[in-house]
Amino acid sequence: MSGGFTPYPAACAAMAARAAAVAAGEAPECVWLVEHPPLYTAGVSADDTDLVAPGRFPVFKSERGGQFTYHGPGQRVAYPIMDLRLRGRDVRAFVRDVEAWAIKTLAAFNVRGERRDGRVGVWVDRTQPGGAMREDKIAAIGVRIRKWVSFHGLSLNVEPDLAHFDGIVPCGISEPGLGVTSLVDLGLPVSMGDADAALRRSFETVFARATIEADDQALLCETPRDVSKAI
Repeated sequence: MSGGFTPYPAACAAMAARAAAVAAGEAPECVWLVEHPPLYTAGVSADDTDLVAPGRFPVFKSERGGQFTYHGPGQRVAYPIMDLRLRGRDVRAFVRDVEAWAIKTLAAFNVRGERRDGRVGVWVDRTQPGGAMREDKIAAIGVRIRKWVSFHGLSLNVEPDLAHFDGIVPCGISEPGLGVTSLVDLGLPVSMGDADAALRRSFETVFARATIEADDQALLCETPRDVSKAI
């Protein structure tokens, strides 16, 4: 885990280096938890017209899948650097496991997170009886696979400034009734430490069968040691 705010370019360099080391058998898998300063990232499918306020925050090109997203204070970003050669080389199954990880984390706070066909990420149904449909995204997912090792990953909205999402069309989704939410926006007094504890427990539930290291230490780890100077 990294304290303070981790610059996005340094995080990308750290992830790429760790993923290469995992692919070469020179480092163990790792899940890296960070918090970024306010910024927008453009995934490989990003449409430039979805950047509504280009001068608001720094914008970074990203190797991850998906379109535009926001990262910033109050949002926990989890980067699982994991060897899919140990998991049947199934990218779709891995993405669904990352979604399940987010859903189980939310369940720890009695929040029902759900998948939606055609919409990547995890959503919360906020439709009121007799009212128009409203669903808000609470967790975004965008991964990159190189030599069967994953990097990039999951962002969970704990208590970010939701107005910061107004500078983009998040994930290219602009249909009426679809928005963005957070645990605190849902009325839950959840701290980042609470979220981290839930992420750890739910990770072990979803991934434990294949991802606990031989020395029986949990996979959730500190800043990747071999690239810590870059951060």
